Amino acid sequence: MSVEIVTSPMQGIVSSLCVTVGDEVNEGDVLCLIEAMKMLMPIESSVRGKVTEIYTEEKKPLVKGEKILAVEY
Repeated sequence: MSVEIVTSPMQGIVSSLCVTVGDEVNEGDVLCLIEAMKMLMPIESSVRGKVTEIYTEEKKPLVKGEKILAVEY
C-alpha cells in the first residue's frame, strides 16, 4: 500500500473538513475546503483509498505546502 499526503496548495484557512479518519474516498471526492481571499477552494482526492490521518482542524490557518491529511491507497 502507498500513502498520498494531501497538502495545501495555498495559504488559507481550513473552512471545513469533509472526511474523517477511516472514511473511504474516491478520486475526485472533496476532502476539505480552504478559504483564501474570501473564496472557498475544494481540495479533492487524487486517489481512491482510505483516510488514515488528519493533520489539521477546522478554522486552522495553513501555509502553502502544509500537510492536511493522508490517504492510503
